[in-house]
Amino acid sequence: MDITIRLAVPTDAPDMANIHMRSWEAAYKDIIPAEYIREKNATRPALYERIITADNTTHYVILVDGKAAGLMSVGPPKDNDVEVSFYELQALYLHPDFYRQGIGTKAVDFAFDLARGLSKKSMTVWTFAENRNAIKFYEKCGFRADGKTRTYEYGKIMDSFRMSRML
Repeated sequence: MDITIRLAVPTDAPDMANIHMRSWEAAYKDIIPAEYIREKNATRPALYERIITADNTTHYVILVDGKAAGLMSVGPPKDNDVEVSFYELQALYLHPDFYRQGIGTKAVDFAFDLARGLSKKSMTVWTFAENRNAIKFYEKCGFRADGKTRTYEYGKIMDSFRMSRML
């Protein structure tokens, strides 16, 4: 299995929207109400058409044997309570056909390398408190809850928390 991770270009937008939609349907089916997932997924094609531009510097496509299998976004943290030495894994989604094959771990390692290349010392990621699979995955990658929490309205009240790790 050949895994390639590269900056996304505009022609990747349809695949990325599809991956995001299929991932939400699988990963959040028992966490987020189905109607909310349908509403959000309806916006994905336009979202990716808008954010994947020639000037993209934070959105990556994950290819397995040349086929789009996942996406991730890595960039400066959106939180104002972390030091400049932090970087954030802002999104990581795999198409369900590619779950549990080591691809996510390779993507996280890629994100760590990106951050280290920018002299960052720590990485953060946010996850829903109900998303046990994501929590286990990020813990396996060395992340630990750091005490920061948020609440969202995603068709119901959703608690989330930030995880961090030193690089």
